[in-house]
Amino acid sequence: MLLPRARFLLLRQPTTSINRTFATSLRYQKQLELAYDLHEPPDSRKSGSNPQNAPIIFMHGLFGSKKNNRSMSKVLARELNRPVYAIDLRNHGDSPHDPTHTYTALANDVSGFISQHSLSKPTLIGHSMGAKTAMTLALTSPKMIANIVSVDNAPVDAALKSDFGQYVQGMRRIADSPPKSQKEADKILEPFAKELPVRQFLLTNLVRSPDTNTLVWRIPIKYLAAALDNMADFSYKDPEEVRFEKPALFVRGTKSHYVPDETLPIIGRFFPRFEVCDVESGHWVVSENPEGFRKGVVEFLQDKD
Repeated sequence: MLLPRARFLLLRQPTTSINRTFATSLRYQKQLELAYDLHEPPDSRKSGSNPQNAPIIFMHGLFGSKKNNRSMSKVLARELNRPVYAIDLRNHGDSPHDPTHTYTALANDVSGFISQHSLSKPTLIGHSMGAKTAMTLALTSPKMIANIVSVDNAPVDAALKSDFGQYVQGMRRIADSPPKSQKEADKILEPFAKELPVRQFLLTNLVRSPDTNTLVWRIPIKYLAAALDNMADFSYKDPEEVRFEKPALFVRGTKSHYVPDETLPIIGRFFPRFEVCDVESGHWVVSENPEGFRKGVVEFLQDKD
C-alpha cells in the first residue's frame, strides 16, 4: 500500500472575539484507576531536557485497548525521545468497569491518571472515542495539558456509523452463546461485521473463561451498548464559553466521514490554534496508514518542542 505524505493545513481563527477564561472542574467525582503500558525512550540522555517533563498519553477508541497503540507508542517514544503512556480507558482492556460511560467520566479518569503519575504538561493523543476524551479534558483543564492530537473525530454531536450498533449486536450474540474458539466466534460475528480486520479487532476483547473453557468478553458489553448515544455526543456545546488556546492537531482519514470540512469552523472556535493533517485512510487511521500518521504527528510535536 502506498504511504502518501501527510498534508498539513494551518487554520487560525481571529482572537478578537470573546476570550473568556474558563475555569471549571469535572463534576463527575468517581475516578477509576486506569491500566497502562509505559513505553520509555531508548536513551533519555539524547534530550536536552528531562523527557519525563513531556510525556505523551495515547488513548484508544471504542472497543479498543492499549494494545492497539503498542507499536505506534514505541515508535513515538523512540523518535520524539519522550515517554508514552498507552492507557486503557474505563470499561476497556484491563481497566475497571463502571456503568457511567460518558466523555466527562472518561476525561475525569485521565485527569486522575495524570495526577497519580505526577505527569507535567502531557500531550494527549486520542483516536475516535479517545479523541473526544482528549478534547474534553483539554477544554476542562487547559492548564494541565500542553497540546492534543485528535485522530478522526471532532468536537461536535455526530451519530456514530450504524456499523457500531451492528457490532454490538454481534458481540451480544457471542455473549449469549459463548464460543470455544476464535474461529467459532468469528463465524458468529461475521454477519454483523463484514470486514475481517474489524472482526479481528473486536475479537481481541475475548478471553477464555477458566470456569467454562469458553471465550467471554472482558469488556462490559451491556454498559458500552447503553453508552453509544453518549459516544456520539460531545461534552461542550458553546465555544464562546470555553476554548483551548494551545496547539491542537486534528488528523483526518481522507476516506472517513467523521471530520468533514463543515466541522472546521467549530473546531477553530474551540481550538483556535488548530492544524489539520489529512492522511490517506479510513476511520482506523493508525492501523490503516501508520507511516502517514507517524509522519504527521512527529512533525507536529517536533515543531512544538
